[in-house]
Amino acid sequence: MLKLEGLLNKNMRIRMTDGRTLVGLFLCTDRDCNVILGSAQEFLKSTDTFSQGEPRVLGLAMIPGHHVVSIEVEADSLEDTQGYGADH
Repeated sequence: MLKLEGLLNKNMRIRMTDGRTLVGLFLCTDRDCNVILGSAQEFLKSTDTFSQGEPRVLGLAMIPGHHVVSIEVEADSLEDTQGYGADH
């Protein structure tokens, strides 16, 4: 759980079982692995970069844990968290 705290407000890309990809700020999760993203955008096709494709702006989005295929942290956001779990 402490490692997840270091990822709060970081840009994430979540791929879902139906092929959609949501990109947004990681706000929270729960024991069922549901994820809340803020400032979320939806891409209909999986993309290799955050900026490709025509997004649909969603705003606040809840992704059910059972629909999550993969979660990636944007590289720039990850650099800001170097060592976030080192003391724990």
